[in-house]
Amino acid sequence: MKRLIGFDLDGTLTQHRTPLDAEHRALLDALGRRYKIIMVGAGNAPRIYGQMGNYPIDIIANYGMQESRMVDGVFTIVRDDKVEPDRDFFLRSCDYLRRKYGYIDYKGEPVEFHESGMVTFPLLGTKADIADKLSFDPDRRKRHVMYPEVLQIFKDYSVFVGGSSSFDITPAPYNKYDAMLRYGRENGYGVDEMLYVGDDFGDGGGDSHIRLGGMDYVEIDDYRNSPQRLQFLLD
Repeated sequence: MKRLIGFDLDGTLTQHRTPLDAEHRALLDALGRRYKIIMVGAGNAPRIYGQMGNYPIDIIANYGMQESRMVDGVFTIVRDDKVEPDRDFFLRSCDYLRRKYGYIDYKGEPVEFHESGMVTFPLLGTKADIADKLSFDPDRRKRHVMYPEVLQIFKDYSVFVGGSSSFDITPAPYNKYDAMLRYGRENGYGVDEMLYVGDDFGDGGGDSHIRLGGMDYVEIDDYRNSPQRLQFLLD
């Protein structure tokens, strides 16, 4: 019997960085009447909350480094873990990878250092146009060519083929599987009572630790199909 459902957002309930639409909001409403539902995302909690149109839901963000809840009807960050990254190491390593694989033309900054300590390596730069990012590597082949070496260079971290054109790099303990387990421990849910819904379970994917950890999950191949794919939870 499942009691807790964790959701990814981009690719699962929405297109990348686009607002939650009425159909998927209604899906969450219906599921929320039967289960505890939470968001488990790669981005920060304010961004996820805003993208969802201020939907009132617990959010585990930054692969588990941040958590927000609605407290007396107000969006509130209740935990915000921070780990200071070695900036020189990241800048040198990402510059090496850019030069080796030919990503020397980019817009904005070459590396994004998040306040949490998570690092994004955006191959097109931090200011790349959204259309360029969406068309850059839809099947992830370009980044999978690099992934083994990126993983080796950042062997002391968790490395994800993130978003549409980047790598997300977090301190090793932070990933969606461990984030779900932590939430469960703190709120009285066993792993057998948990279900995760996402779209990115392949090697290097943001949801890959869920698969590798053995947690039950539902894979979404197209966010537009989520209501039909999850109907069995409401039958």
